[in-house]
Amino acid sequence: MGKTIVEIVVVGKDHEGVVAGFTNFVFQKGGNIEKINQNVIKSLFGMYLEASFTQKINIKKFDHEIQVLAKNLKMEVNTHHEATLRKRVAVLVTKEPHCLESLLEARKKSQLKGDIGVIIGTENTLSSLARKSKIPFVLVNDVDQSKAEEKILSVIKRYNVDLIVLARYMRVLSPNFVWRYPNRIINIHPSLLPAFPGAFAYVQAYERGAKIVGCTAHYVTEDLDQGPIIFQDAFTIDSNETIESLKKKGQHIEAKTLLEAVKMHLERRLEVYWGKVHVKPKRSR
Repeated sequence: MGKTIVEIVVVGKDHEGVVAGFTNFVFQKGGNIEKINQNVIKSLFGMYLEASFTQKINIKKFDHEIQVLAKNLKMEVNTHHEATLRKRVAVLVTKEPHCLESLLEARKKSQLKGDIGVIIGTENTLSSLARKSKIPFVLVNDVDQSKAEEKILSVIKRYNVDLIVLARYMRVLSPNFVWRYPNRIINIHPSLLPAFPGAFAYVQAYERGAKIVGCTAHYVTEDLDQGPIIFQDAFTIDSNETIESLKKKGQHIEAKTLLEAVKMHLERRLEVYWGKVHVKPKRSR
């Protein structure tokens, strides 16, 4: 019998006994800890723990008992069980349609090994695309980002989401959000990271006379645009290029690159260790 992998994510106010409480819980259930990572920022504690079990576990009982433990320790906990079930995806958007359109087209052609369960937008601009694809669209337009994230987390839990895709979502997620979904949030950045960080990458590339420009799909961490890189692509800049033509080419490659990264994640071809993404070969049919 193979191993069952359970990913445990703990977030809450930092205090003693949290690490011991969850690691002891795993050992008591006959599990072995494969990976563990902890972070503390301004008294906010986050822990990612990956446990393996060689014996069969009752998932419902496991999840119930770990929630009881979390309540006793005054922490929040989420678990992800690696199974053969199709993953549920939430797509976060603002107003640029190209990345969302690429994902929806792939969905229409049955090219995703997962289901887009919900689209969440900071404005209603792209709601018609969701409606056309018969996917629920939820508007979260709170100016206060902490309130917005609280609502987004509620929606994500309601739709039982495994993967979050930022399809040109133009807000910065806080550590309180990001730590709940380690290596489960994919972003597309319009430059070859690490370079030209921020929202005006194409303008910077144009103004500095770059000869090649591209984009980067990466997992999101608490450090802006510094997460593990999944996939990159680029194109050369023509001498007659304008900012408009550069942006148009860039948007095309953004959509293509983000889609490729999402596909690889849903196909379980990605492993992250020591801050680096390792891509497994695609299985031959």
